[in-house]
Formats: sequence, C-alpha cells, structure tokens
Amino acid sequence: MNRFSLIIAAAATAVTFAGAAFAGEQYVDGTGFAVSGYDVVAYFDLPQSAVGTAQPQGIPGRADITAEYNGATFAFSTAQNRDTFVANPAQYAPQFDGHCAYGVFKGGKAPGNPNLWRIVDGSLYLNVTKNVVGFWEADIPGHINTAEGNWVSLEPTPATDRMIPQFTSAAPLK
Repeated sequence: MNRFSLIIAAAATAVTFAGAAFAGEQYVDGTGFAVSGYDVVAYFDLPQSAVGTAQPQGIPGRADITAEYNGATFAFSTAQNRDTFVANPAQYAPQFDGHCAYGVFKGGKAPGNPNLWRIVDGSLYLNVTKNVVGFWEADIPGHINTAEGNWVSLEPTPATDRMIPQFTSAAPLK
C-alpha cells in the first residue's frame, strides 16, 4: 500500500470522529468557515491554469460578508459575490461538500485545500495536496465519474475532522 493510500485510508477512518466545530456535512476547518474562508464565487473569475500547472491562489473571504449553506458559513470577498452565491449556492459550493475530489474517488473523505482547485464543467473541485492533484489530473473525467458514484455512500458520513496538510489559511479577512 503506497503512502497516499494510507493517507486516504486514515482519512476515511477519521470521518467517524467529526468534531463540534463542524456544521452539517460541509467540511469546515479550524477557521470555522467552509472552504477555509475562501470566496467560492471568486474561483469562477480566476484564470484557470492548464492541467499539470499550479492554479492561482484562492481569494480570501471576509468574516463580515457571509452566507449560510449546507449547515456551514461561507465567507466572501465582496457583497456582490455573497449575493451571487445566495441566488444559487449549489452552483458555487465545492463538490463533495469541500472534501478532496480524489479522496472521494478513492472512497474516503479527506479535507479539500482551497488553493488546490479546478473548475470542471462549471463545478468547483478541491484536492488535498499537490501530489494528489497530479493523480487527479491524470484522468479528471474518469475520477469525477467514479467519485460521484462513491459519494452516494460516503455523503451521509460526518464531515472529516482532519486538517488540511501543509496549509495555513489566509482567510477570512477582518
């Protein structure tokens, strides 16, 4: 079993120990915000890098510009982005409740890193580490297809209590 498989297996095991800081099924880390306080609407305005290259950093939200969805608080960089989100939150919220898309493909819930993102067919996907992004990008359509099938059985499980490895949130701004 390789190192990544062990990480995903550990994350899948850990999902049964969701902490009190988590609201609903949405992944919420120590910031207390979904997507670590990053503005999910802003991703759709960022230039998307080619597969195999790093995406631009996400845009931090502000603690005073928020909206509730899926039992969690989302932060936004502008009131306009918040209003856009409120009009259609399912369009902008990350797939798999903010969990790592490749982790769901592998059958577990690992936290999604807001700076390791990709928009595919109008949906936002997050991954957990740079190494995982490489695996994910090897077959994005196939991984999405399998992950969607896996999500049906994983979704009722509580959100993971794992922290995002090697990540320090820059959000939300005061």
